[in-house]
Amino acid sequence: MPDLPHGVHGRPPTPADRWTAFRESPYLPATVLVLIVASVAGLFAGSYTYAMANPTPHTVPIAAIGAWDQEQGRRFIAEMEKGLSTSLKVSAYDSYRAAKEAVDDQTVFAVLDVPSHGDAITLDVSGASGASVAQVLTATAAEVGKATGVPVTVRDIKPLQRGDPRGLAIFYISIAAVIIGFVGAIQLNVHARALMPWERIAFILVYAVLGGFTIAAVVDWLLGSLKLPFVESWSILTLTMFVSGTVFTMFNTLVGRWALLPTWGLMVVLGNPSSGGAVSWPLLPSPLGVIGRWLPPGASVNAQHTAVYFAGHQHAFPFLVLAGWAVLSGTVFFVWRHCHAGGRPAPSHAAP
Repeated sequence: MPDLPHGVHGRPPTPADRWTAFRESPYLPATVLVLIVASVAGLFAGSYTYAMANPTPHTVPIAAIGAWDQEQGRRFIAEMEKGLSTSLKVSAYDSYRAAKEAVDDQTVFAVLDVPSHGDAITLDVSGASGASVAQVLTATAAEVGKATGVPVTVRDIKPLQRGDPRGLAIFYISIAAVIIGFVGAIQLNVHARALMPWERIAFILVYAVLGGFTIAAVVDWLLGSLKLPFVESWSILTLTMFVSGTVFTMFNTLVGRWALLPTWGLMVVLGNPSSGGAVSWPLLPSPLGVIGRWLPPGASVNAQHTAVYFAGHQHAFPFLVLAGWAVLSGTVFFVWRHCHAGGRPAPSHAAP
């Protein structure tokens, strides 16, 4: 325990004296840290359990062609919604080709083909669009077919790669980029505090480029778990690591030594469970499904997922999200860099 003051003129220490001694001792920040770690542990476990333990579909967008709006089609859709305990957002298309294009654009998760002459209904799912959604749709369609006596054929028209049967590899490499990204910035802050602002950002960029390359090379070339479009995937991982590093640097500028707390909360406790990497967005609790798209982990997973499985259909949105966080973090850092611990004094010039 900290040494307590003996009071004024030898009187016993008062509660105020004891608080002053405790506040000025190392026990106060240690106590605060204990409480923070315990709270964050609960939040960490709770956020992942809330998002992933019991994924439940909400609104699942599907494409429909043929006689889907006739009696048999409407009945099948109604039974699917009953079995899923959710609603199907049905978009009609004139041809299978157009519906398949919607799958590739990731605006729908399946194609329902209801023939007008009473043959088997076909439900084409896309495992690459979301393995969890495809599994739920496949299981429910089979049950509905048996219950209604309508033959149902289910096909996976966009399967996952053989080395990633559960579709989690993209989630894992994105987590690696996020966590190593801000851990690198933490280490720069600890071991290279004398770096000037531009130098700090430059070193974050350097380790992001090298780290992104290493992650992609290990997963593709060494382990063979995913066949990556290497340059595009490397670029996404680099941008993810850079953003994660600058986010920590931003918070370090704003809140100093407690910067890990908001960084961890934003990027790991909130960002990773809502990224759609482990559980597809339609199966996430509604708030997370919306928020996740606007956070760096979700944008990284989104961009990487499209790059790997939907070549030629990449969207600008995830890159704009990552770029936006990079600009925001960099701007805060440079505007308030005088609050950032570190840097070095300008060299002094001796008088002639």
